[in-house]
Amino acid sequence: MAKLQAATVSNQVVKKRKRKNAEEHPVQVTPPPEERSAGGLTPGSTTTTIPTKTHDGGKKPRRIPKAKDDGSDPVLLRRNSSAVVESLIPWPEHFTKLAQTHRALNLVYTFCCTRKHLATTFDNIKSTVEGHIKRELLVEDVAQIKALVPRTINFVYVDEAMLQINLMGLEDNVSGRKAKDFATIESKSNGKDENKEVLLFEFIDGDLKRQVQHAKTGEPTKATHKLRQEDLKMPVYSQKQMMKLIEKRNNKFTSAINAFLNQCAADNVDPVERIREEHIVFIPEPSESRATTPGPDLRAHLPASIPKQRKSIPEIISDIRSLEWYTGQIVPDGHRVFDPQPPIYGELNFKLSQSMVDALYNTRGITQLYAHQAEAINNLYSGHNVIISTSTSSGKSLIYQIPVIHELEKDRNTRAMYIFPTKALAQDQRRSLKELLSFMNGLQDLVVETFDGDTPFPERNYIRDEGRIVFTNPDMLHITILPQEEAWRTFLQNLRFVVVDELHVYNGLFGSHVALIMRRLRRICAAVGNRHVKFISCSATVANPEEHMKTIFGVKQVKLTDFDGSPSGRKEFLCWNTPFKDPADPTSGRGNSIEESAKLFCQLILRGCEALLAAVKTELTNLERLEVIARVMQIEKEMFDGKLLGVDIGSLDAVITQSGRAGRRNKDSLSILVGDSFPTDQYYMSNPDEIFTKPNCELQVDLGNVLVLEGHIQCAAHEMPIRPKEDSVYLGPFLPQIAAERMRKDSQGFYHCNERFLPYPSRFVAIRDTEDTHFAIIDTTHGRNAVLEELEGSRAFFTVYEGGIFLHQGNTYLVKEFSQDRMIAKVEHVKVDWTTQQRDFTDIDPIETEAIRRIPGSLSRAFYGPIKIKQVVFGFFKVDKKGRILDAVQVDNPPIILFSKGVWLDVPKSALDILNSRRLNIAGAIHAAEHAVLSLMPNFVISMPGDIRTECKNAKKEFATKETSRKRPARLTFYDAKGGAGGTGISTKAFEFVDMLLKQACERLTACHCMEGCLECCCSENCKEANQVMSKAGAEVIMKSLLNWEIDINALPWGPEEAVPAGIETVVVAEEVRPARGKRVETVEKSNKAELRF
Repeated sequence: MAKLQAATVSNQVVKKRKRKNAEEHPVQVTPPPEERSAGGLTPGSTTTTIPTKTHDGGKKPRRIPKAKDDGSDPVLLRRNSSAVVESLIPWPEHFTKLAQTHRALNLVYTFCCTRKHLATTFDNIKSTVEGHIKRELLVEDVAQIKALVPRTINFVYVDEAMLQINLMGLEDNVSGRKAKDFATIESKSNGKDENKEVLLFEFIDGDLKRQVQHAKTGEPTKATHKLRQEDLKMPVYSQKQMMKLIEKRNNKFTSAINAFLNQCAADNVDPVERIREEHIVFIPEPSESRATTPGPDLRAHLPASIPKQRKSIPEIISDIRSLEWYTGQIVPDGHRVFDPQPPIYGELNFKLSQSMVDALYNTRGITQLYAHQAEAINNLYSGHNVIISTSTSSGKSLIYQIPVIHELEKDRNTRAMYIFPTKALAQDQRRSLKELLSFMNGLQDLVVETFDGDTPFPERNYIRDEGRIVFTNPDMLHITILPQEEAWRTFLQNLRFVVVDELHVYNGLFGSHVALIMRRLRRICAAVGNRHVKFISCSATVANPEEHMKTIFGVKQVKLTDFDGSPSGRKEFLCWNTPFKDPADPTSGRGNSIEESAKLFCQLILRGCEALLAAVKTELTNLERLEVIARVMQIEKEMFDGKLLGVDIGSLDAVITQSGRAGRRNKDSLSILVGDSFPTDQYYMSNPDEIFTKPNCELQVDLGNVLVLEGHIQCAAHEMPIRPKEDSVYLGPFLPQIAAERMRKDSQGFYHCNERFLPYPSRFVAIRDTEDTHFAIIDTTHGRNAVLEELEGSRAFFTVYEGGIFLHQGNTYLVKEFSQDRMIAKVEHVKVDWTTQQRDFTDIDPIETEAIRRIPGSLSRAFYGPIKIKQVVFGFFKVDKKGRILDAVQVDNPPIILFSKGVWLDVPKSALDILNSRRLNIAGAIHAAEHAVLSLMPNFVISMPGDIRTECKNAKKEFATKETSRKRPARLTFYDAKGGAGGTGISTKAFEFVDMLLKQACERLTACHCMEGCLECCCSENCKEANQVMSKAGAEVIMKSLLNWEIDINALPWGPEEAVPAGIETVVVAEEVRPARGKRVETVEKSNKAELRF
């Protein structure tokens, strides 16, 4: 039981300790002569500290306090890692005036940042600045200031339309107004104003931190909520914060002048003359005259054109280090070099035909096979299924191409099926194979085609009947080929090889689907007399490739080849940390990692390196942005046709974030990992060694997922009636039970598909976890009424809402209407420079009970059944590109209702009584218990982060001091985030192990030494409410009550308030959810776990 202070209602606002003020260790700087006479712009003295550090990344020096003589505890002091630049040189009057102008610009700009309606153009701020400096403000003055602090100021001409922030007036911001009633303000398009440019001035070394009004005092205070959970009010900024930022910039400019004067003295030159010479390149010019005007020395190190032969990678890295914008982004110990490897060759146990030898030489220049190629092919001809787990582009494709062509030479009726997870891979391999066959006498006319969802229907029958090598994917095998077994019978009878590339892709829930599809394929082949199919797989370097292949295909004779005999060039890896906005000031915050990657990308391209578009496509797939992949496919097409950069996929020079395909053909290569500002990224940037030394991950596939298993058994029965005794070898030990309970049996003992799956069972089983519900996004601009794209229901509900901004291919659209019933959203194209961040709340409630499982040794029970998810978007913030809030808008949108499947446990009343007696926050206890269980689900259920969700508690609601009408039942709830109303089956598996989940979660809570909960026990990085409502001790009470374990009430901490803490009234005793009317549900007393390997 936790012995320390628990998280309660009153101590959840800020968990970070405050540190001593920096003024305890002042650093003396040389003030300009008229520092105190600048019209009151700089309050107080210039004696201050500037938080800087000498490097970015790596381990930070440990703070070792000095011991006091009196024996008391040492005081933690904040020490600076570097000091302000000092100078003993008197300031010339010219620099004194520049400093005065800078202070005025600083003050005016900082004030303007608090006003949402004012863009800081030179014309807008000029008169105000002139009022402070008592003289005319010239463009040359600002250019000289920028020359002194080039990374601090942005001074450039921009399109005026991009500065029209297009805010709705206060009269539009009426509570309850429909978003579609708001007017669309379009940019001007009349004559010469269409492309008008204005001169923009900005400080880019950091922004004011968002603050909110304190509930009691009304004073600005630190925002403790994420923006999505914030009140629909404009942020406020305290005078203290503004003055601190102003003073920090002033002192940095003072330091810059001192450094400039010191350098000029060392060079024995006049500083005034030098600044007047150097500032010329910083004078901004409009775009129409920019081509003939020399700009800053930002292109000095760029090649005049893209070279045909690039430099070596060390030379390119050296060039990048010398660039003006390089400020030490390569972290300490983040540059690794791997030496080149010479080739190692092997011999086949049989001879290839002369045609094959010629084809290999003519197409690829191959005269010998690498050792791993020869070993795998020999294993295949020894009667084994083979899996190859070697590095990317080690020549794995030849391992299946040579045997297939070798068999076709002996028998032209031989068939082979190539299964690839993506179209790009299939297209690349098909092109390579056809090129090889073009040199094979008698095989040039073989039909080698792709059979996927894009194949025209008139061509499908021809490919089915005449195709010798068919490129397809798991989806077509599941939906078309296996259900049409009679039409494909000739192909299946002559099928000799099934090639599954990228086997590591088939993991988790998707892997479970593919494993059962492969068993269905083996079952049908055996039924038509073909028991000689050999499976060939290629995989990335993982921990358990051999075991994974056995699981996917259900075969036992598998030989692994994991020694790589292919050559590789010298490989270099860089860990590149996104720098701070002001590299000398970590308090300015990190810059944009996307912009940083774009800079690197351009520098590599301009130096002759090539980039891998497939990495972009893979990332889009991981992000579930499938609608964008169509655009990438067009780029890929141009790439394969040789129209794009002349890219050869097999000879890439440099890759950002993906390294496997770089440096594959004896050339040196470069891979760069760019770190973002997230804690995980920064952890690896500080500890780059873990990137290179962590062992490979294991792949896991869950074959006991009842819903997945039943779906494929029903599909198998539709393809061919089932006999449980014979077919259990393919469909597993649960087949007899599922057949008896959920299938139709005929008089001869065969089982047939359940009627509810007819007429096409495969269409009821979505193997990629896709959804049937899609929303059409309709562009109504100028009466177009054209469909922009279709979104899955689960995404549409959270990204499209009336009044919000919808992004499509980089364009911004205002959502005018959202209809859940009609499944459409009408949008209108607008030209704005901001996006929207919604404010919503979500209720998750079970509807009816379908299954009950008793917790062993306890009276508590777990329930399973359909879940209702109700989301209400009640407003949104308008946010600019820098994350600043421009407006807060309330809307009256109807609730969005979704359905899924899930598990829930009702908190016993005895636990609520204990929590009340100790004045612990019940909502925080429930929230902590939910995350504690959720974090352990991967121990029992194969799932990805976000596959299972729970109801996170909102701090504003739970810490409120007044009564709320939205009261929630005391219940732990978990539901499938995908799969629609039927769910994904992951929560079903969690339901089977719920007692073990509770036990492990409780033990983990008890063993963790944290005070209020941490990421190791009951907090989550994915918590949408930022883990603010948490009670670790309360979570232990709930867990032990559910498990019927002993609770030491006296060991529980007391809440700090004598009365019942605010927020407890938001939770009420949960009422049991009953089964559907007329339906009886049996309570399972004990888990039935069977061996799942079959």
